[in-house]
Amino acid sequence: MRRPALLPLLCFVLALLASGCTQPAPREEVSLDENNAVFSFALQELQEKQEFAGAVTMVVGPNRIIALEAFGLADIASGRPMRKDSVFWIASMTKPITAMGVLMLVEEGKVGLDEPVEKYLPSFKGQKVATPTGPVPAPRPVTVRDLLTHTSGLSAASLTAANQPVDTIPLAAMVDHSGRTPLISAPGAKWAYSNTGINALGRIIEVVSGQPYADFVQKRFFDPLDMNSTSFWPDDTLQASLATPYRKDKATGKLIAAGNSRFSNPLQNRARTALPAGGLFSTANDLAQLYQMILRGGELDGHRFLRPETLKLMTTNQLGEMPKVSFAEGMRMGLGFHVVGTPVGVTESLSPGSFGHGGAYGTQAWIDPVRRQAYVLLIQRTDLANSDGSEIRREFQKTAVEAFGR
Repeated sequence: MRRPALLPLLCFVLALLASGCTQPAPREEVSLDENNAVFSFALQELQEKQEFAGAVTMVVGPNRIIALEAFGLADIASGRPMRKDSVFWIASMTKPITAMGVLMLVEEGKVGLDEPVEKYLPSFKGQKVATPTGPVPAPRPVTVRDLLTHTSGLSAASLTAANQPVDTIPLAAMVDHSGRTPLISAPGAKWAYSNTGINALGRIIEVVSGQPYADFVQKRFFDPLDMNSTSFWPDDTLQASLATPYRKDKATGKLIAAGNSRFSNPLQNRARTALPAGGLFSTANDLAQLYQMILRGGELDGHRFLRPETLKLMTTNQLGEMPKVSFAEGMRMGLGFHVVGTPVGVTESLSPGSFGHGGAYGTQAWIDPVRRQAYVLLIQRTDLANSDGSEIRREFQKTAVEAFGR
């Protein structure tokens, strides 16, 4: 449904961030039976170069899925084709969901962004900072905002050995260890990507809500959004549609199956820890629900998830001109979302203020608030030098904007 032609342009552009312009238009149901081959054609050369085995690509608007394609192979050995309902490990694309969960509790007055983490997690009391001459007292406590912006200084030290599954330790024990380990830098001093920090946010959700983290996000997000194929523990049906992860053989340049050493087996075992920093498996259609909610200012099908002003805060630069933020040039940091400050290089096709997150195996989802579209790329490539800076992502976003974003 088109908005009235006389609606002020400013109101149109700010519809994501402002609550008073207009009510969101009803969502449209569209046929997705046929591929339009836009992305399969644009990414064909990279696919032929064995940069990825197969992909699902999607462009989402506030009221409908605009484009959805599946091409290539989900599994090379069996010849299983990629499908629109193929399942992917979305890895760190879990992080913004965790962050939005925390901001729900902020809206409810149960968590304060600038409160010390020790208020919720006692192991964070009396933290020290590691120095060449030994640990010294931290100049101030780590805050919830520090965790959300990756400026906590938390160490990446883990209770599990290198290259061993990280889902075998309960979240409470994992985060308790993080709190007791000396910081690698003073809180707020610099940006350093932190899985331990996001896992701590998941533990705060548990302590404040009185629910296991996985139950909280299920009830607050997945159930009301009808994200029925999104899980920390994909069952046999979902695993039958799971895209195989691949890496390149250095000698032959061919893609070879890589597995996923981060998780213990079987994947459907609910004794595995649901990791707030990167434990989710999902599909394009499920993610479309999530990103439509965000594009509509925190509402979908009459259910209010977050206030528009909360999403604006989350997607606004929190760190000023702090250097070396995120994984690409010109980036800034919001609360759980990475934000495009200056579009350049891999982000050159996006508008300033675009925000999103990537995943370890090359999955990407970026929301352009000017075009009011989300661009979603789902692949499973384990050894990309920088999954946020890949040529696959750059070409995908360029094609998406040229074909659908004008």
